[in-house]
Amino acid sequence: MGEYNDLGKRGEELAAEYLAGKGYIIMEMNWRYGREEIDIIARDKNMVVFAEVKTRSGSFIRAPEYAVNRRKQQFLIHAANAYLQAKRIDLEARFDIVCVIIRGHTSEVGHIEEAFNPVC
Repeated sequence: MGEYNDLGKRGEELAAEYLAGKGYIIMEMNWRYGREEIDIIARDKNMVVFAEVKTRSGSFIRAPEYAVNRRKQQFLIHAANAYLQAKRIDLEARFDIVCVIIRGHTSEVGHIEEAFNPVC
């Protein structure tokens, strides 16, 4: 596994720890639907949260949340719909972004709730 993949995996672990610390129940990590993947699926009260994790090193140029463009949002929405149907879950859904910045041995986690909404 390359350094980039290691960074991403560590970011996802930190994001899951962060969400669990906020009381979220982690239901799935790295759930795949075809080529699409949802980094974290969690439960927050009566809502299913589909979280995209963006991890950057301390030398980033652009904030990580800007990497979740409209195309990526559409992939996430498509995979989330498939997940809800496959698991027969009838709860409200929300799309969040968890931003992780790793600088050496320190990290910073940011959480954007309701980062985007599905367009009807």
